[in-house]
Amino acid sequence: MKKITNYLTALLLLLLLFASNFINTNIFDIQNYNFAVWFILSMFCFVIGYFINKVLGWQWGGKIVFAVVISSVFLSIIMLSMFRDFFAAKSLLIDNIILYSLRNITLGAMSFFGMAIAEILHMQKDYTVITEKLKLFEARFTDANKEADLIIKEAKLDAKSMMQNAENNVKNLFLKKERIEKELKEFIEAEKELLKRYEEKD
Repeated sequence: MKKITNYLTALLLLLLLFASNFINTNIFDIQNYNFAVWFILSMFCFVIGYFINKVLGWQWGGKIVFAVVISSVFLSIIMLSMFRDFFAAKSLLIDNIILYSLRNITLGAMSFFGMAIAEILHMQKDYTVITEKLKLFEARFTDANKEADLIIKEAKLDAKSMMQNAENNVKNLFLKKERIEKELKEFIEAEKELLKRYEEKD
């Protein structure tokens, strides 16, 4: 149902472009009525283009709007050829074809303008979101760097402490070894002295 509504919007654009053929051909004369109708049609086309870009996107929506404009120009040429007497019979057919084609192309350009505005606003919104994410990432990256520096400093301090403890343990072991060796020497000397006394008594 949503897709049908989206494509009905494109059909509405086609109807507006086709309806512009029925505006008085002297639209460029200074007449408030003709200008007002032309302005309202232009605004409708702008809004439809804006809506099409919102729901169908820039690429696919642009193709649809382009196809609608080409179709409208083609239908206008057929209508002018078949009902030439109704559309400014005093003018040449080629002049009428150019004039009405330019009308349709101008209104189609207004639809593309609406699409462009919608796309710019969408890109600006995405840019704002990406900028905020980038700032958040940079803040997290800075915090991560600070945390990594703290971890490295703690690791260095722990390593120094471990090395100091290891050196102290080695020194203690050497001191114990020297003490034990000294005690053993004293014990051996004492035993030798006892053996000498024992032999002298015999």
